[in-house]
Amino acid sequence: MLRLPRQSCSSKVLSSCLQRPYRQARIRSLASHVRQWTPDDFGPLTDIEKIMVNSIKATGPLSFATYMQLCLSHPTHGYYMNPQHAVFGTRGDFTTSPEISQVFGELLAVWLLERWMNSAPSQPFRIIELGPGRGTLMDDMLRVFRQFPASRAKLTNVHLVETSPAMRALQESKLKHIVHESSPGIAWHDALDDIPRSPDTYTMVVAHEFLDALPVHLIEKTSHGWHEVLIALSQDQSVRYTMPTAQTTENVLHGDSRKSASKPQAVSSRWTPVLSPTPTAMSTLLGNLSPRFANLPVGSRIEVSGTVVKTARSIAELIMQDSVGGSALVVDYGAEHATGNSLRVGCRVLSQHKIVDIFHRPGECDITANVDFALLKESLGHDGIVTSLGTLRQGEFLKRLGVQLRVASLIRTAPTMERKKAIEDDVSRLVDPLGMGGQYAVLGITSEKKGDQGFWPFLDVEHNNNV
Repeated sequence: MLRLPRQSCSSKVLSSCLQRPYRQARIRSLASHVRQWTPDDFGPLTDIEKIMVNSIKATGPLSFATYMQLCLSHPTHGYYMNPQHAVFGTRGDFTTSPEISQVFGELLAVWLLERWMNSAPSQPFRIIELGPGRGTLMDDMLRVFRQFPASRAKLTNVHLVETSPAMRALQESKLKHIVHESSPGIAWHDALDDIPRSPDTYTMVVAHEFLDALPVHLIEKTSHGWHEVLIALSQDQSVRYTMPTAQTTENVLHGDSRKSASKPQAVSSRWTPVLSPTPTAMSTLLGNLSPRFANLPVGSRIEVSGTVVKTARSIAELIMQDSVGGSALVVDYGAEHATGNSLRVGCRVLSQHKIVDIFHRPGECDITANVDFALLKESLGHDGIVTSLGTLRQGEFLKRLGVQLRVASLIRTAPTMERKKAIEDDVSRLVDPLGMGGQYAVLGITSEKKGDQGFWPFLDVEHNNNV
């Protein structure tokens, strides 16, 4: 990995540091030694790569967070913003739990209804989903709400947080039948903070595979503090680099400081990681977000998302106790610790099990990172405004909610043996501990105080949290 020469740059905001004259001169010097590419080197530049090249030439290396934001959310060329990308489902680059079986959304709805009925059954409620995908999960949950007279009469609004016009169109098509019924209205928002407070309404929040797509910064602990790993232009096409780590961060956080036995994947790219010459304001801030990070040895790299922290606090504010209250479910890739090498690319044209360059066709592929659920819970605050529950692995969560009973009911009414087998196979994928059942974690959040009995199904999780 390239290391930029140390300069007398204090821990100011990174962008202002990079814009200083001597920094500009250094970047121009580096750029002059970069061989001019031809389209055959790594394929033609994508639209996002053209933006990256111009940005790096102007202001210096990019953070991984900026890279993810450009690739996924650029207004014109971002992966989620381009209607030409079939993101979800069998034609898309990945398949999510709601797209596999209706049972997933139904059981999430059951948990939310149970919390509402135990907390504020006489009050109306609303439901908010972050990153609703094709609208399948919301459709399944609303079907459950409509089956019970009490909840059907009390549901007031559906709020969807979605920035992509293309995805909004898919969601509207999926949920349009709701608009034509005497049912709650649907509102779209660009951000969670745009949703107004409703102190007389119980608030339900669902975030399924939303947080893993939020931008992360990659930071490395040095003897001088936390530095940021940035993205620069490779000096030539033969440059080889390894994505982290010098030390296995997962082992360190579990009290094991052994080096990783496996070799990181080496790839060739027109992009390469570089280390900031000094701690930046962002790397210092993120490196001190959790007391757990202080125990990491020099050389550790971790992915930290300030946006995830902000989102967690916004969820807490929506369901906090100064109103009727509420509850939330977060389901995502991740575990109760930080990771340093979880960034992954998802592309339909690539083999499902192939390890690929994270810089593969920027803007044309999905990029995600594991969620640090321990940091997520820490971000909810320690002032008692909400209670965090869990985490549980998805398979265990669904089993405790009675997934087998629901599957048995669906199989009994299935018209053919083929359909019966499909139902069983689909749910098996959701609970498989070696697949989705083990890869996804589930965190519950509620405005209620935790009593002696705890909250179903998170009854014995707090002291057995090795997920």
